[in-house]
Amino acid sequence: MSPQLTLQTPLELPPSEIPAYLEQLWAKDQPTSQGAHTFCLLVWQPAWVEQQLVRTGRINGPITGVQRDEVITAARQVVSDSDLPLTTPPLTASVGQALGNLNGDEQAEDLRGQHVDASVSTLRPRRLITLAPSLDESHPLETLVAAYCPLPEEGGGTAACGDVVVLRGGHAALTQGLTILQPLLPEDLPSWVWWNGSLDEAPELLERLAIAPRRLIFDSALGQPHHCLNLLRERIEAGQSVNDLNWLRLRGWRETLAMVFDPPQRRNALGHVVQLDIDVEGEHPVQGLLLAAWIADRLGWELGSSEPESNGVITAAFSRSDGASVKMRVAPVSMGQPSIHPGQIVGMRLICQPDHQPAACVILCAESGGCMRLEAGGMASMELIEEVVPVQHSPVEADVARLLEGGHDTTTPLLAAAAPLAAKLLH
Repeated sequence: MSPQLTLQTPLELPPSEIPAYLEQLWAKDQPTSQGAHTFCLLVWQPAWVEQQLVRTGRINGPITGVQRDEVITAARQVVSDSDLPLTTPPLTASVGQALGNLNGDEQAEDLRGQHVDASVSTLRPRRLITLAPSLDESHPLETLVAAYCPLPEEGGGTAACGDVVVLRGGHAALTQGLTILQPLLPEDLPSWVWWNGSLDEAPELLERLAIAPRRLIFDSALGQPHHCLNLLRERIEAGQSVNDLNWLRLRGWRETLAMVFDPPQRRNALGHVVQLDIDVEGEHPVQGLLLAAWIADRLGWELGSSEPESNGVITAAFSRSDGASVKMRVAPVSMGQPSIHPGQIVGMRLICQPDHQPAACVILCAESGGCMRLEAGGMASMELIEEVVPVQHSPVEADVARLLEGGHDTTTPLLAAAAPLAAKLLH
């Protein structure tokens, strides 16, 4: 399904006039009014790499904020042209910084906030509010508003409609404009905040946007690993509903591992794990640590010690419920064309040594890489079980739609248990 534009050209209004305009738009005394009674979505959408690609003339506009193939392909070329490590994910800050050093002053229409992805629009949100920071720090605040409805082929026509509000400008201007948000978020509707950027940027702005009871969506693969895990832990411990896209992408790994140990003859082996190895793309270990923490929590292991090494490897020692030791290792692996999501898992190995039974080695690997690297080290003497994990390549907008459709007002208990332990592993 292709993204959609708003039904009308957005109207630019002074910030003070927007609440009254929207109230009139959906006034109850208008018989044609069909404002959706669903939820509000507040989006931080910097799209720094896309803005820089347009500015330098490497792609044509308009700027949409959507992670489309054209943007990803052009960003990968920047990695090569700028002599960045080939393991650099294409949409990260280092690519944006490399583009920032290049000349260019191309202009293009900015449709961030007006370019509603179909996977989101089919959920019929009542209000989409987009904060679209500009590369130009001096850019004054612009506030735009428009009504929109799902297209007829997406179930629209007679469907309930919503509206979009866009705040565009430099960082200081956007910060000043935050005062209009509260009147735009009805108290009788759930509100979600999607931080669609690095967790390292604008922390004070994130703090002001993501206040409880607003439900928070972010990606712990974007930002410094320590900061990502600490923020995840702090928000969960504060009781806020937190939805991590990095955790969502772990679903296939968790389901495949559970399936491997589902046969009755293998279930006993779970109580006799002695070693866990996880390989991740590049230098961002958060997803690997979240998977290790989930396994440890489910199997009742107690953390003894954890030690990051100079080569990016993280090792830890756990104690099983019977007192036996389990060694854990999360290691970086270089990939020639990495995922757009930093630190994705490429393989894992679980070694089990049950009493009076042959040792077993379970190896899971992604479609993008073989299992041979994990087969080294004396595996020939063990029962070898290998599975390929189907990796989902859905757009980030589709992942966000899955979270919105679930509508949870609390953090999933599995993530709530795994996140604090993952933070401890990194420290």
